[in-house]
Amino acid sequence: MALADLPQLAAEHFQRPDPQRLRPVQPSTHAPRFLLLYGSLRARSFSRLVVEESARLLQAMGAEARVFNPSGLPLPDDAPETHPKVAELRELAAWAEGMVWCSPERHGAMTGIMKAQIDWIPLSLGAVRPTQGKTLAVMQVSGGSQSFNAVNQMRVLGRWMRMLTIPNQSSIAKAWQEFDEHDRLRPSAYHDRVVDVLEELVKFTLLTRDVAPYLVDRYSERKESAEQLMRRVNQTAI
Repeated sequence: MALADLPQLAAEHFQRPDPQRLRPVQPSTHAPRFLLLYGSLRARSFSRLVVEESARLLQAMGAEARVFNPSGLPLPDDAPETHPKVAELRELAAWAEGMVWCSPERHGAMTGIMKAQIDWIPLSLGAVRPTQGKTLAVMQVSGGSQSFNAVNQMRVLGRWMRMLTIPNQSSIAKAWQEFDEHDRLRPSAYHDRVVDVLEELVKFTLLTRDVAPYLVDRYSERKESAEQLMRRVNQTAI
């Protein structure tokens, strides 16, 4: 179809997807980098134990993994962005090429601790979007029967943060039964699913990290300059 048949388009900003741009000329050779977040501050936090096990598995898969401790992180908007814990979280988000989020389910939802961490990671820092185009795996733990409320909510957040959320996920029911006296995840179908999720996360990250800027390059954003965008989002009335 000729562009003349699409008068709504700004032709100078329209692009046909180019398969060649999805093949990086010089693929990255460094280990893929992952930030892991958990959603409970209990002394024996099962979401933290899942994240720590995940970090070990990611390292065994050849990745670099860093776990953020949310203790001391202020509530969103209750401290300046220069707060040390906020700065630490944002630096890790910028460093990472992918993330793992694991939350307990509390009152049928992810915890406030989990949400507060995500809320402190901005959609944009000037011209840089710390999460856009990066991969994400979501997991949850439950004290009772298996549920998917928290992972479903985190998927919505991952989309909002413009992340590439992988299809697989993990939900560990009766998590208190699944860890041994050394706080290690016991061999089980739950453990196997965690391995599956992380394996998929690493593969998707290796596949997309070098072409992420092209994957998230959008017609509407090419059409609208950064200056115009800031004017629009900061306007006081429609």
